[in-house]
Amino acid sequence: MKRVQLEIILGTVFVLLSAAIMIVLGIREPQRLADYEVQQRAEEIEFGASVFVTNCTRCHGTQAQGITGIAPSLRDNHFFTQRIAEVGWGAGLEDYIVSVVTTGRQVSTRPQLYVGGGTPAMPTWSEKFGGPLRDDQIRAVAAFIMNFEPYALGQVPTVEPLLPVVDESTPEGRGQVVFLQAGCNACHTISGLSTGTIGPVLDGVGLRAATRVEGLTAEEYIHQSIIEPSAYVVEGYADGLMPQTFAETLTEEQIADLIAFLLTLQ
Repeated sequence: MKRVQLEIILGTVFVLLSAAIMIVLGIREPQRLADYEVQQRAEEIEFGASVFVTNCTRCHGTQAQGITGIAPSLRDNHFFTQRIAEVGWGAGLEDYIVSVVTTGRQVSTRPQLYVGGGTPAMPTWSEKFGGPLRDDQIRAVAAFIMNFEPYALGQVPTVEPLLPVVDESTPEGRGQVVFLQAGCNACHTISGLSTGTIGPVLDGVGLRAATRVEGLTAEEYIHQSIIEPSAYVVEGYADGLMPQTFAETLTEEQIADLIAFLLTLQ
């Protein structure tokens, strides 16, 4: 075989091999791009979760479940199926979330249900309008909230059920609101409601409270713990962690409601 013929044969083989490689890569490319998109979305959701925890939990709850009377749930069926039609928004829900976070709300759109966190009802979060968040942070928050859609629509079961939004006409319901508004959720964990780790976990406190201090009922012990937190310190926690000012900052009615709520944690 002449050299030129060999070169032609080898060249043809290389061309065919290169073409085969390109075909294989071309076939796999859509899946690679899809996998990459999923990875990028996951990273954006994770980033959005950290931004949400830092900035949004005071009004919308530690798990976006909403706070009765203050701000709505961002993970329920109504939000994902009815909200944009309710406000007349013409684009998608994710863009709606971005818009609301960017500009805030001067007044509540549902004042009979939610008064908001102050004046304005919801702050302007975009740094373009004087807020603290960049555009990528706002987009990430929207991605994080959109991640709740399959749970809200019942497509994926929630691993740990959130505490239901309670009726504020009851002491227990008002007490749950006090728990959140007074900042108790920042230090104490209640499954489905808060994830604080500075103070003792309050799951089951309605039962434990009666055994903490001899001679005190569960109600009396919880009352003492709120207004005189140094009177009894749970083992493993340092004295002084619990604010000493709740007797001045909370009314007796608020304290009574808070106790009623904590007693339900059986």
